[in-house]
Amino acid sequence: MKKGIHPKYDYVVYRCPATGTEILTRSTKLDGPKVKHEGREVPSISIEICSDNHPFYTGKSGFVDTTGRVDAFNKRFARLRQKKA
Repeated sequence: MKKGIHPKYDYVVYRCPATGTEILTRSTKLDGPKVKHEGREVPSISIEICSDNHPFYTGKSGFVDTTGRVDAFNKRFARLRQKKA
């Protein structure tokens, strides 16, 4: 392998603020705030959805639209629906 061309790959904690779940894994994204996890200081990355609150894993059917993408889509294509009707 060539030296100096690969990004740094180290431990990070992914945190889900909705459920408080923390997952220790490795990643190249190391720019989060440092936190203590199991005796080591590692960067923390916040995520919106994890297996504790995802509808597929919880069995609850529902739709999570945190950024308003569905409303934006409906506004954009409202004209096409009116033409068809």
